[in-house]
Amino acid sequence: QVQLVESGGGLVQAGGSLRLSCAASGIVFHIYTMAWYRQAPGKQRELVATISTSGATNYAGSVKGRFTISRDNAKNTVDLQMYSLKPEDTATYSCYASEVRGPSVYWGQGTRVTVSS
Repeated sequence: QVQLVESGGGLVQAGGSLRLSCAASGIVFHIYTMAWYRQAPGKQRELVATISTSGATNYAGSVKGRFTISRDNAKNTVDLQMYSLKPEDTATYSCYASEVRGPSVYWGQGTRVTVSS
């Protein structure tokens, strides 16, 4: 059974920091591209950051320079370190796994981040 379980969300003041973590089980983690998405109330889901199997990263323009995605293939985890948080970062953040040479994709249940002004 595949599971992606996020943790680390919460309420933080603008300018603060949070670290989200996603623990994966039931998959061969190192062959999956991992990503974080977010969805704010009333808005479409957007891609926040991705990290390839080799560790290459990409970020949405709105978070570049403030967020850092990382992965630990030994622990089957992918983290999102968020600095200088803004109220517009308020959203539910979800972990996503995509098999590099296969059709399998998986989503976590999401963790809520609220940034107060």
